Amino acid sequence: MHNYVYMAQTVRIDPAAHAALAEIAKAKDIPLTEALARAVELYRREVFLEGVARDFAAVTADPKASREEQAERQAWDATDADGLADE
Repeated sequence: MHNYVYMAQTVRIDPAAHAALAEIAKAKDIPLTEALARAVELYRREVFLEGVARDFAAVTADPKASREEQAERQAWDATDADGLADE
């Protein structure tokens, strides 16, 4: 189970969002606050990955940056042949 530190906060959401959240909480058999926390975490990850995709697109659109990134990948790929047995 998660260790949450609860602080008294009020967040206003529209009735449809509240109803959807309540449905999710009931379906998962979890408290409403946990359903909300999980939803926020999923959205946070989505926003993060969108930023990663934007950054990667910017690198690939810049020929110099793309070459540098490829060179760095090749350097890291060399670590695969470090002579250590697979564990």
